[in-house]
Amino acid sequence: MPHSETPARVIKKYPNRRLYDTETSAYITLVDVKALVMEGERFVVQDAKTGTDLTRSILLQIILEEEAGGVPMLSTAMLEQLIRFYGNAMQGMMGTYLEKTVQAFIDIQGKLAEQSRGLYDSSSFSPEMWSQFLSGQAPMLQGMMGNYLEQSKNLYMQMQEQMQQQTKQMLGAFQPPAKK
Repeated sequence: MPHSETPARVIKKYPNRRLYDTETSAYITLVDVKALVMEGERFVVQDAKTGTDLTRSILLQIILEEEAGGVPMLSTAMLEQLIRFYGNAMQGMMGTYLEKTVQAFIDIQGKLAEQSRGLYDSSSFSPEMWSQFLSGQAPMLQGMMGNYLEQSKNLYMQMQEQMQQQTKQMLGAFQPPAKK
């Protein structure tokens, strides 16, 4: 999402579960909110009565709808693992780890798009040509994914080391003084 000096667009959620876009002065749906996300538009969803920030809740609803229809991105096993992290000592670090891992994946996508830019005219590039292009890119994609997985592993190891250091520091603070 691009972050500029302009304030975030405000969407109000009313008790009747309707969403009202204050910028367009119109009621919108979750599909419209998804479109804002896809366009990189900054917005915040607020409870119309209390002003409470409901943005995360609305985004989770969009993810739930996406997962329920079509082809899910998150497997049952992955969802179970995520649930197990709630209340776990690693919960805070897991969010950061997932965020950085997704960002690394986005960076790889950007590099691939940058490398393929200028190689084609989208109006004349057929699906067969795309298939040939991507098969030719397989070694590069494998290398990028290998780097991505290595970065992900290193990030996880760093987080684990930080957690161990914090645990040692906390336990060290509770040890009785050494007897002389």
